[in-house]
Formats: sequence, C-alpha cells, structure tokens
Amino acid sequence: MTDKLLITGGVSLGGEVRIAGAKNAALPILAGTLLADGKVTLSNVPHLHDVTTTLELLGRMGVTLTIGERMCIEVDAREIKRFSAPYELVKTMRASILMLGPLVGRFGRADISLPGGCAIGARPVNLHLEGLRAMGAEVSLENGYIRARAERLHGARLVLDMVTVTGTENLMMAAALADGETVIENAAREPEVTDLAEFLNGMGARIRGAGTDSIHVAGVERLAGTRYRVLPDRIETGTYLVAAAITGGRILCRDTRPDLLDAVLVKLREAGARIETGPDWIRLDMAGRRPRAVDVYTAPYPAFPTDMQAQLCALNSIAEGVGTVTETVFENRFMHVLEMQRMGADIRLEGNVAVCRGVERLTAAPVMATDLRASAGLVLAGLVAKGETLIDRIYHIDRGYDNIEEKLATLGARVRRISR
Repeated sequence: MTDKLLITGGVSLGGEVRIAGAKNAALPILAGTLLADGKVTLSNVPHLHDVTTTLELLGRMGVTLTIGERMCIEVDAREIKRFSAPYELVKTMRASILMLGPLVGRFGRADISLPGGCAIGARPVNLHLEGLRAMGAEVSLENGYIRARAERLHGARLVLDMVTVTGTENLMMAAALADGETVIENAAREPEVTDLAEFLNGMGARIRGAGTDSIHVAGVERLAGTRYRVLPDRIETGTYLVAAAITGGRILCRDTRPDLLDAVLVKLREAGARIETGPDWIRLDMAGRRPRAVDVYTAPYPAFPTDMQAQLCALNSIAEGVGTVTETVFENRFMHVLEMQRMGADIRLEGNVAVCRGVERLTAAPVMATDLRASAGLVLAGLVAKGETLIDRIYHIDRGYDNIEEKLATLGARVRRISR
C-alpha cells in the first residue's frame, strides 16, 4: 500500500497559509549542530520526511534529541559515539553528505555513504572531497562510502569549479573549527547558506561574506550552544503563490520572507497577479483571471530558482500565450513534462528548454511524481484539471512539503490522501 493524492480540480483557491521553516536551511543547520560543544535549540523546523531521517541519523550517532511542540528541537552532540552515515538510512536523501564537514572538522573522522535523493541529474560530491583534501584531510572512496580522516583541518583557499550549495555549506562547516582562515571562492549565495552562516556565528564561529561569492571563515577552537530560528521556506511560499495564481484565486502567505522571492514575484506579476508584501507576508490576487504565459530562465540565487521551475511549467500550461522555461542548473529536471502532457498540456521539449503553449483546461489523469519539485508541479496541474487527478509516489512531496494536502484543503482545494 502506498499513499497517493487524489485531487478534484476546478476550485479557485483563497485564504491564508502559514509557511513552514525551510527544508534546505534546516538540514544543514541540523548537521551543523554536530559542531557544538553545548546544547542547541532550534525552532521553526519543518515536519518533513528528510528532517525525520536526519534526526534518526543524528540519534544513531549518539546525539541526544528532545523534540517539543511545533518541532522545537533541542540537540546535544557532546556524547557522540559513531561517526558514520549508513546507506540504508540515507539512500533517499542527498543531505546526508552535509554530515561530512562537521564530523571531520570537529572529530577528525567520518564515514558517509554516497548519497541518494531526487533523480534530477548529476550532483557530484567531488568538490566537497577536493576541498577537504586541500584543508589537510585524507579522503578516499571505499565500498560506496566516503572515508575522511584528519587530526585538525587547516585553513586554505578553495576555488569551487562550479557553484554548489551543499559544497559551500559542507566546507564552511568544516572550516569553522580549522586552524587558520579558509576562503571559499565561487561560493553559493543562496539564503539557506546565509542562514547556516548566521547559525554558526551564533555559536561563536567567525564567518563573513555569506550571501556573496567569497566567504571567509576564521577557525576557532570551539563552538558553544545557541538558540536559533530557521528561516521561512521560499520554495513552499512560491508554490502556494503559484497555486493561487494558476486557479485565479487570492492568497495570503504568512510567516515568510518576501525579500527571498524577488525573482519569483517578478514572474507572477508578469503573469498578471496583483501582489502586495509586508515584512513577513505576501498577498497575491488573480481576481479570477487566467494567467499570462511567462518566460523563465533558472540559475543560482538570486536568479529564478530551479526548485520553482516545475511549478512555472504548470502555470504556463494553462496560461494565455506561449512561454518558455529554460533549465540551466540540472540536466534531467523535465520529467514532470511527460506527466503534464498526459493531462493535455501542450509542452514541447527542445534540449534544456520547455516551450509551453497554454491550453484553457487540463484534463485529469493518473500521474507519477519523479522528484520533489516535479511532484509539486503535478499537484498544481491537478488543481486546474477537469476531473480527478491521482498522483502516485507522493513520498517525494513529503520530503519537502509540510502537510501539503491539509494546507491546500484550508484554501478550498478538493484534495485528500488515499492508500491503494
């Protein structure tokens, strides 16, 4: 028996939704708690499958965990006993690689299974390993595991061949307790990288430049405990905004950060949405209108995020006119297009470009989620499809969206989880 989502389309969404903490910030921050010589208390942690897996992994290492109301989590890594991340636990989650830097940085050893995760293309870990080697670690690949050893890492100048979010985060964490200064050039600029740096600085790290392409980390002897609130999830926010836009509805997203969504809000305004923002809220109103097609070009932050690409494909599929979606980050991230075509979408793939000619209405069909964000795109398509859309393999959705069917239902969507 596997869970599926059953969506009856045709409802214009309206109401308020509270945005959860960011998965892509919570996971590296949880890994970063391994660096603390004291208790760490985290709030606004999203209740997601990847978070649960990370907590189980920390627990197996000997970390003491106390989970309170609304996923307020106390983490104590002072009595850690194991320094490994086994394959059977991390095979569904790429974020396991984030344990590598903190374990080597603080304890001088790590055995991490090569990670799994979404099937969206090659995401090599060689940049992580080359960076650790430059900082003095001995690193080898043995039987599917990354084996790393070091007495104490030393500072180094690391020039990344390509922009990598997890690579930047891993090396930043490894450098926090290293001897001397580490400079990470061509660093990722994503808000989640900045959130991790602010968390580490709260523990006593000396990191500057996060949010730019050059991060400087002056190593310290130890890091203390702290209290920290994870930043809001910009991708969840964007997904609900598109859900309202695609259905001609009106939505208020609370507990979010409009400044993290500039590129997405520009495209939604181009699509015809009226948008207002405040310090921690975004209001979108389509006033019952059909959206206009938009052209989207994904690239690393602050450009349009690849994690919103499938959602914009769904929007363009029923929009007025022709829109193109160009994917430059991952080479295998259009698998949702074939499923949307089953629902009547007129989308043509030309290499890394999806050319979407909007139709007035999609029609329901059984479809299958292939990765986390593709599944979100299929949910959005289901909201505007005539009939009942059945989405299979929704465990992908549970990796990145906190109670998505409940939140959509509060906005008026006819959606329920079923097992069959």
